[in-house]
Amino acid sequence: MNDPRSRIPSVDALVTSRDAAPLIEEFGRDRSVDAIRAAVDTIRARVSAAAAGGRLEEWDDRVEDVATYLGPAREALEVADVPSLRRVVNATGVVLHTNLGRAPLAEVAVEAMRAAARQYTNLEFDLESGTRGSRYAHCVSLLTELTGAEDALVVNNAAGALVLAVNTTARGAGIAVSRGELVEIGGGFRIPEVLERAGATLVEVGSTNRTRLGDYRTALMEQGAVAVLKVHRSNFRITGFTEEASIAELSEVAQGAGVPLVHDLGSGLMIDAEALGLPAEPRAMESVAAGADVVVVSGDKLLGGPQAGIIVGSAVWIAKMRKNPLCRALRVDKVTLAGLEATLRLYRRTEQALARIPTLRMLAEPAASVRARAESLAERLGVEGVSSTIVPTKGAIGGGTYPGVELDSWALELDGGSGAESLATALRGGDPPVIGRIVDDRVRLDARTVLPGQEGDLVRRVAESAARSLPQAEGLP
Repeated sequence: MNDPRSRIPSVDALVTSRDAAPLIEEFGRDRSVDAIRAAVDTIRARVSAAAAGGRLEEWDDRVEDVATYLGPAREALEVADVPSLRRVVNATGVVLHTNLGRAPLAEVAVEAMRAAARQYTNLEFDLESGTRGSRYAHCVSLLTELTGAEDALVVNNAAGALVLAVNTTARGAGIAVSRGELVEIGGGFRIPEVLERAGATLVEVGSTNRTRLGDYRTALMEQGAVAVLKVHRSNFRITGFTEEASIAELSEVAQGAGVPLVHDLGSGLMIDAEALGLPAEPRAMESVAAGADVVVVSGDKLLGGPQAGIIVGSAVWIAKMRKNPLCRALRVDKVTLAGLEATLRLYRRTEQALARIPTLRMLAEPAASVRARAESLAERLGVEGVSSTIVPTKGAIGGGTYPGVELDSWALELDGGSGAESLATALRGGDPPVIGRIVDDRVRLDARTVLPGQEGDLVRRVAESAARSLPQAEGLP
């Protein structure tokens, strides 16, 4: 019998074969040739390995079949075409999951962003005068209406907004910050480093747990500080023997010294936390009312919009920020502005925001409602032959907000015969990936963060990944 290696077709023969035509039509000639060549090299290596092991007969009927090469080539090309950024089903129970993109957007925001992306817009065009306008005019009226601020500015993210605010108010000089507020804001970035890159000198005041008004006065009068920065500790809490100055108190001190007060608020909550069943959380409107000159918040946290840095406050200081060269480097694009504007419009009526902004809807959903949805998912899985258990669980708000606050929730618990890790890996490997948590060697899928319309995907993906390894539902084959 001839050695199968001598009958492996050439790359040219495979490329010019009739069976390769659909591949080339779909993926292009160059990519298809590269994929076929890689497949031939792989098969040749496998046949050689089989020869070394005395198993050449395994390949005798396969080496001349074009499918042996074109199949793997197509698979490799399809895998290469899978987008890097993909939709996922968030079943972790963490509403603002930073690793999963934080806030899912309201439908009206999605539609507004789609329209802005597909068409020309008046991004920097004044329709009334027919002359050049400013992208920074968009969203201003809504933000001032909702917060009571004199003016507003939107840039590309909250960290950028803080850099712009600090660079404008304290570049080349000192800015007073409590030692208890020198936080790490995520991704390894820390407030002292942000201030340094913004061109300001950090003037630390007070201690980790206690900072008094007198500490700020000393920084302004004796240590050369030309601005005051208060950072909301949104991602951790200090309890016990503590003391800190309020925005109203700091405003009085800052005004007395003739310097601006900047409040890095972070979360962007626009409605009363009581409407969400959550503890009180400071809001931009309250900071503005208390006398902060500049307030910085995120668009994609508790506000529930696209990633953006929102600055509200004094018209004088925001005008200076617009003229700062950094503003152009941090400018926001038309798609983000469209989504943010559509989201902000929903806040004109609290009940509308609660019903239509996914982040708020998930946070406000009663645990009993989450349980009902979990039970429905379990029933649908049972039809697919997959058994699951409904268990109480604790979710989180996430996004560096509400540290220590847990959300009562309900989840599906899957006990995989092949192990929780392998089941979780399989769930992440399909389309769409399903992201859950492993608790006590079981995969737990929290129903709170499974968005409406994703239930079918969840059931299908669990059935695909786990039906063979999970215990069968009672009474089912």
